[in-house]
Amino acid sequence: MILTDELCDRLCAATHEKSKEIGIDISFAVSDEKGLPRVYRRYGEALVLSITLVPGKAYTAAVTQCKTKDVAACSVEGGSLMAIQTNDPRITLVAGGYPLFVNGKIVGGIGVGGGTGLFDCGICGLCIQ
Repeated sequence: MILTDELCDRLCAATHEKSKEIGIDISFAVSDEKGLPRVYRRYGEALVLSITLVPGKAYTAAVTQCKTKDVAACSVEGGSLMAIQTNDPRITLVAGGYPLFVNGKIVGGIGVGGGTGLFDCGICGLCIQ
């Protein structure tokens, strides 16, 4: 298993540290390659809405192997993934979910919520470096 408890804890710590630097409370989730939850954390006074959105972002990123903002762009009318969320209600079309790859293979997904889409994506990007 690539996403060990220790690695998930390190991802949580790194993400939390970045959010503290910026001064925004966040929620953070990690899922495995099948979208199943590995860890969820709500830090400080992170938005209550993030309790459902953030695990959904991690799930969506893992099962689609795409950033959630890209899935959202493709899910519009006429898009290649039009109405994907109607087939799987766990799909979350909100920016802030990133897939995790190791050697080109999907190993999971992460989700961040608490700020703007730009902020959430920025934190995700820093987390996966």
